[in-house]
This record gives sequence, C-alpha cells and structure tokens, in this order.
Amino acid sequence: MSAREWIGKDFYRELGVSSDATADEIKKAYRKLAKENHPDANAGNAQAEQKFKAVSEAYGVLSDASKRKEYDEARRLFGGGGGFNFPGGGGGGSFDMGDIFGQAGAGQQGGFGGLGDILGGIFGRGRSSAGATANRPQRGADVETDVRIDFTEAVKGATLPLRLSSPATCATCSGNGARPGTSPRTCPTCSGSGLVSRSQGAFAFSEPCRDCRGRGTIIDDPCPECGGEGISTRTRTLTVRIPPGVDDDQRIRLAGQGEPGRGGAQAGDLYVRVHVAPHALFGRKGLDLTITVPVDFTELALGTTVTVPTLESKVSLKVPPGTASGRVLRVRGKGIAKRDGSQGDLLVTLQAAIPAKLDDKAREALQAYAEAMAGHDPRPEITELLQGR
Repeated sequence: MSAREWIGKDFYRELGVSSDATADEIKKAYRKLAKENHPDANAGNAQAEQKFKAVSEAYGVLSDASKRKEYDEARRLFGGGGGFNFPGGGGGGSFDMGDIFGQAGAGQQGGFGGLGDILGGIFGRGRSSAGATANRPQRGADVETDVRIDFTEAVKGATLPLRLSSPATCATCSGNGARPGTSPRTCPTCSGSGLVSRSQGAFAFSEPCRDCRGRGTIIDDPCPECGGEGISTRTRTLTVRIPPGVDDDQRIRLAGQGEPGRGGAQAGDLYVRVHVAPHALFGRKGLDLTITVPVDFTELALGTTVTVPTLESKVSLKVPPGTASGRVLRVRGKGIAKRDGSQGDLLVTLQAAIPAKLDDKAREALQAYAEAMAGHDPRPEITELLQGR
C-alpha cells in the first residue's frame, strides 16, 4: 500500500490506540482485536472478517518503525485526507511539493534539497514519476501467530503443523482484483498516475484520484472471492520447526510467509511466538535444567546417594556428610543442547524435608538427638550479636 492510500485511513483508530502509543501497546491492541475477529472464531461473519483485515493492515504499518514514520508524516501533511494545507493558498486543494523540489535540479542544492528528499517518498519526484510512485510495489505486512508447546518439546525441539488463517493472494484472480477473464483498466481520470492535478496561479495542486482511490486502475467487474482487493483470507497449514532450547515467549521467523505483497513485491514474514508450558519437576536457567530434590535431615547429616531423574533417564549423585540444605549439585552435560554445540548442565538443589507429623518412636529419637547436641549452637553469629545488646 502506498502513502497515498494511507491518507483516508486512521490506523490508530482501527486498533483503538492513541497516535503516541508505544510499540507494546500497539502489539497488545492488535493481538486482542485479531483474536476477537479471527475468521476461525467467526465463521460466516463478514463484518468480523473485514475487521480482521483492517486491524491486520493497520498493524502491518504501525508495527514497522519506518512505515509508521512515513504514515505519520502523510497524516501530518495531508490532514484529514484532502491534501497539503498550504497557508494562504485559498481553497482545499493540496500543494504539490514535487513540482517545486522534485524538478529543482542541481541549482537548488543549497536550498530545499533536504525537504524535497523528505517529501519525495510521499509526493513523488515530479509529475513524470507520480504514477510510478503511486503504484510502486509494496512489501506485504508481517504477521504474528502463537503456538503452545510442552517443556520437553522446547528442550529437544519439535516439528509442528501450524494451521493459519491470514490474508493471502487471492487464488481466484491471482491478486489483480478482477473477475477471472477480465482485467483492471487504466483510470481515465488520472491516466494511471493515481493523482489529479490542477493549477492555481503559480502553484500546482494535486490530490489522490477519487475515481480509483489513488491506485491508477479501475476494476469494473470485481473478483467475487476478494471483492476487488486482490487479497482474501485463506486457511493454510505450515510446518514449523521449533529449534532445541527455544525460550518461552521467543519468536521464530518464517521468511516470506506473511501477507502477500502488492504489485509483485515480496511477501512479509510470519513470526511464530512460542509459549512453553511449565514442567511438573524441571525448570530452566538459560541452557541449564533445574530440579529440587527433597532429602531427609539424616541423609544430609550422614551422607547418602540419591537418584534423580533427567529428561531422558536418571543419574545417581553422592551427597557428602554434613551437606547443608539448599546446596546445589551440578551434573555436567545433562541440560539443554543447542544445534550450535552449546550444552547446559542439570542443577540439583537439595532441600531438607521436614515431616509434618512424628510418631512416638521418631519423637523420642529426636529428643535424644537434641539432648546429645545440647552444647551445639547452630547460629553462633546471631547469638553473639544478641549477647552484645
């Protein structure tokens, strides 16, 4: 979509955000509206489908920093869709900056060259290039979707089928918007330039052609599938390869699988955001797997050997006598392995398990132990501090 086609659209209103919204606010608003109006959740609801297309189009522009900057410049210059409001110009026309700066030549290098460069992407470089600028190919918007996988799949990697409903090149008209057997015709009003111009005194005024909406072509018999847009919502199945060691909330890029481009331009990209379900026993810190193993006080005091699980098998660990609760034992090479050869470890945290209830025999034994340890102070630093107060 060219800058001229942005003029009559309020992408911020489509997403329900302010013009100074942050990238995260824009993304949050898009994901909420896309979920509410997704075709899979609103089968046969044409209004929801149109809303889904509108918010996808808006997000495609506002999520791209360069596109958003150009869109904001177009809104600021063109205002509500009429044109550049030139002070004192009289009337509601638009001032064609390209006529002044686009053809200024080398003699104007010290004057308005910088402003001409800024406005060139919006107005075009003079009348001779207006048509090419209005109808230049436009890269397709990027698309984002979500998948949920379990903890083991995130660690080892997985290949998943992804069913996706998103805008795509209309298969019926091959993207030209016209009913099969017919073709779009050049707009007679603007001669295919997408702009209509008029002169007033020393100035030339231009605005997007109202007959073709700035596209330069008119479709007399629209495609029944896409209504003349050249893009329709299509459900497709893709194979997504989840690499080993993927993190929760990480995005995976599938190049060229986003929205189709216009005018033969390349398609956008598809970003798959991965959500990893937590594991009942294991956690992770980077490439290391973590697990907490309850042990008896006697095992910590006297020493023992404990067997702990890994994601694939099990390992035995020696606990030295006098080990403190909370100590972490490291098992080399039992963490997450990535394709680049990096390898994490398994971190085992030993945690003393305190019984909630004791039978008479156990209570007597602990009381005897307490009497035997009566002269031992487990917190000498605290005792010393308290005695000094």
